Amino acid sequence: MFYEMDILLYKVALIIYLLSSAGYISSLLVRRVLVARVSTWFLAAAFTIHTISILFRIVERGPSPAISFPENLSFFAWVMTATYLALQLKTKTRVLGTLVSPVVFLLMICASIRLGGNIVLPPVLQGWLVPLHVGLSLTGEALFALASCAGVMYLIQDNLIKSKQVKGFSRLLPPLMDLDKINHLCLLWGFPLLTTGILVGSIWARTAWGSLWQWDPKQVWTLLAWLFYAVLLHQRVALGWKGHKPALLSIVAFIFLLFSFVIVGLFFTTAHSFI
Repeated sequence: MFYEMDILLYKVALIIYLLSSAGYISSLLVRRVLVARVSTWFLAAAFTIHTISILFRIVERGPSPAISFPENLSFFAWVMTATYLALQLKTKTRVLGTLVSPVVFLLMICASIRLGGNIVLPPVLQGWLVPLHVGLSLTGEALFALASCAGVMYLIQDNLIKSKQVKGFSRLLPPLMDLDKINHLCLLWGFPLLTTGILVGSIWARTAWGSLWQWDPKQVWTLLAWLFYAVLLHQRVALGWKGHKPALLSIVAFIFLLFSFVIVGLFFTTAHSFI
């Protein structure tokens, strides 16, 4: 019963995410803030149903929010949506949903291909450290994804302003200051979450395989991305970087992270490929 409800709710959430994405894109085409506001309510509804779907899955199988690759994508999309909606309460960045909502919808589509089913976890994945490692790491990575979305919109709007093409969109586009704030906050929150997730993963690896480090492709690329984000966050906090440069570098850093999250998992032999 829980499995059927999980899949049904997931499909409903997917449809509403699609409506939200279409609405956000339409808000740019018709140049109406009201359309973006309605789309935000659709996004909130999709998030609520998605949350219930995840709860059904947890009741059915246990506390881990994401073990298989499709569940990783689903949880990633859920965190991105939750964070973006929370930031809407403090910033005037509704049109940022034009980037966020389609990305979330794409993640949900990819996750839906193989999501669900009765999964028997191998012994190495059983225990409380694994859900903690996965949850913290994915949450940090999802915040970095949102930081990169804010960075992309910052660069687009900055270019429109400099080329004096912003007139028709002046009421729609979010303030550069708010986009920079979202970029900064997501980096500031995401880095300690990912760091803690990596440390928990190392403890788990020591318990499971007898070593903190195996030179696994996933570990190597995640470490490179972590170092990139460490430098970027240092420059932002210690040197006061703002605006164009951190926006651009947050995009580059996320490309590193995306390689670790997707490409390595799909095309490399890695100890993280359990299911």
